[in-house]
Amino acid sequence: MATTTNTSTDYSTSIINQLNQKPTKATSTVSDQQSRFLNLLTTQLKNQDPLNPMDNAQMTSQLAQISTVDGIERLNQTLTAMMSSSSTDQTLQAAALVGHGALVKGNNLALGTSGAIGGFDLASKADVVKIEITDANGNVVRNISMSDQDAGVQNFVWDGKDNNGAALATTGTYKFTVTAVQGTNDVTADALQFGTISGVVRSSTGGLGIDVGNFGRFAVDDLKQII
Repeated sequence: MATTTNTSTDYSTSIINQLNQKPTKATSTVSDQQSRFLNLLTTQLKNQDPLNPMDNAQMTSQLAQISTVDGIERLNQTLTAMMSSSSTDQTLQAAALVGHGALVKGNNLALGTSGAIGGFDLASKADVVKIEITDANGNVVRNISMSDQDAGVQNFVWDGKDNNGAALATTGTYKFTVTAVQGTNDVTADALQFGTISGVVRSSTGGLGIDVGNFGRFAVDDLKQII
């Protein structure tokens, strides 16, 4: 009695076995996908009907798609490595800022024996910029007027004296407000506080945080001026 081999059943079984293979890693990489594809392709070729072979153009297209995906993954790996290297360089560059003074958004004045430094950021050129300094109780202790200021970040120095010329306590808490005008038009002016950069910290998301004195942590882009 002749024995008949069920080619169709063997072929289906091979395909099912290939598809049921579990990757050894948590996620399947392009290399895993390539291997599985080639195994499936080999199985198809071994079990194809000689009178109705697979379409060569279709196989070539499938191989090209796998090759494209592999190229994209390699490109992503290269970009990831470049970003990691760039991130390290940024950290080292930022670390060099430690010990330097910086102007960041805020309206505090740290008064020392030599005075205090503050700043402002003008949206446009101003004819007159007025600075009003207050103590912990909100009382105005000093008024400073500056003329012909260009747009952008500018700084000023307060000598630590009140409007009567008396020296104020360096242990006090002082704040300031800024107003500016160009002709009869108001100019937007943001107050900037001065502090010393004391540390650089990398966040879990990869961004850099800059510690500025007692004012807290700021992003690198928040540093308006390094003095």
